[in-house]
Amino acid sequence: MQQRVTMIGLGVADLPRARAFYARLGWEEAQPDSTDIAFFNLQNSVLSLYPWDKMAEDIGIAPEDFGQPTACLAYNVNSPAEVAATLAEAEAAGATIVKQAQNVFWGGHSGYFRDPDGHFWEVAHNPFSPLGPNGEARVGGFQ
Repeated sequence: MQQRVTMIGLGVADLPRARAFYARLGWEEAQPDSTDIAFFNLQNSVLSLYPWDKMAEDIGIAPEDFGQPTACLAYNVNSPAEVAATLAEAEAAGATIVKQAQNVFWGGHSGYFRDPDGHFWEVAHNPFSPLGPNGEARVGGFQ
């Protein structure tokens, strides 16, 4: 198995609301005519938004077996100032700020928000792993 993630699927309670949230962030859907699922092309993977009940059916479990969201997605930026600006943009789009932008113990600067379905997103500047020229992330940086 190669070391990669090709798609991140988030279960959502209300697909139109979730679509609207990501649209307010400026994200463009890859197949906007789809009524059952939303896809957003990322740098090297895809984010999909799928109704909880349909995702549970696809997996073969009851929707109540999902429990609470436990993953945290990260969005890295190029400076501490961009952390606060990105958090403000997410809040304006309908996110709830969980932790304001601040210096953190590992030497970076970050904050957190929750999207309308409760998924956690960290917005971070990591001075030890600068982003690539197209926004790519790599722990340890690019050579």
